[in-house]
Amino acid sequence: MAAACAAFASRQWARTGMFYATRLPQISRRGFLSSPFLNATETPTSSIDSSDAQPGAKVPFRPPPIKRGSLASGSIFADGEDVPKFTTEGRTPRRRAEAAQAAPGGAAESDSPPLSERDTANMERTLNPFPNRRARWQRKMIIRTVHRRGRLTRREQIMQSERELQSKSHWFKTSVKKLMHLARQIAGKNIDEAILQMRFSKKKAAKDIKAFLLQAKNEAIVSRGMGLGQAKVQATLSEAAEGTEQTQTTALAASTDTAKPVEMKLKDGKYHVVTDPTSIYIDQAWVNRGPFGKELSPRGRGNTHILRLPYTSISLVLKEEKTRIREWQEREEKNIRLRKKKVWRQLPDRHVTTRNQYYAW
Repeated sequence: MAAACAAFASRQWARTGMFYATRLPQISRRGFLSSPFLNATETPTSSIDSSDAQPGAKVPFRPPPIKRGSLASGSIFADGEDVPKFTTEGRTPRRRAEAAQAAPGGAAESDSPPLSERDTANMERTLNPFPNRRARWQRKMIIRTVHRRGRLTRREQIMQSERELQSKSHWFKTSVKKLMHLARQIAGKNIDEAILQMRFSKKKAAKDIKAFLLQAKNEAIVSRGMGLGQAKVQATLSEAAEGTEQTQTTALAASTDTAKPVEMKLKDGKYHVVTDPTSIYIDQAWVNRGPFGKELSPRGRGNTHILRLPYTSISLVLKEEKTRIREWQEREEKNIRLRKKKVWRQLPDRHVTTRNQYYAW
């Protein structure tokens, strides 16, 4: 046992000597591993550097002493003047309280000019990162406007007169097949009616869709100004109540025209009555496939299966009822044109039946 311990110790000393031999090439491995070298005391630096040292004498090596209980120079935890300060050009920033005390009268100094006097050219790089591309786009739009003589296309006129919003939800932990039925259920319905449907639905994802519908409705009201028709009418009537009699008559007539119900026929053949042309409805609703999560499922005989849990989102296109009224009017006008375009016939256009190929006599 003693022999094994001695062999292990000698092996460790040999490895340590090889490590220091690679770091200190001027010291031989044999002299490094000798017992006089290991038992030698630390020699001062002055004696090593002196010219009195013999050329063949072995120089003992000891690592420099470690300073404990102090911080290195330049440490972020040090406090004092020995820590270097790296600042940019200009005065050194100070705390707000110190700046207020140093300022005459106790008021804080403000080097930034007011907003009205700021130079917007300094922010040009951020506001216009690609000036060449912007110049080309502006030139293209001007040429297009000149060619059209200032006339707008039908799509541009619709976009200026009608409002819409497209919104996409976050990822729901459900499949496309399950979320597809709820998307079909709310498509074409009023936003308030769709929220009511999701409130009393027994589906698990109905709760998440309800929260998303509320968010999309608030976003449409705030960012697009949709669904404010009745509010505008009430505001107009309240303002007219304080005005003259002529103003009240004009406001009452405008409110009567706005509140006049419109009965239309939808694409699926159902009849729909619109009382507020600015109310929000869901024009389109579709489902998007998302990433797949992973979950371990322990099985028999020590096996484990990996479940791929799907994530899905839903997207909506919200529009106002006046858009649906315009589409219904366009369909009716198209049907009328098609009926007038057909050639008039005295007999109905149908196949001749109950006729025999042989004569009856």
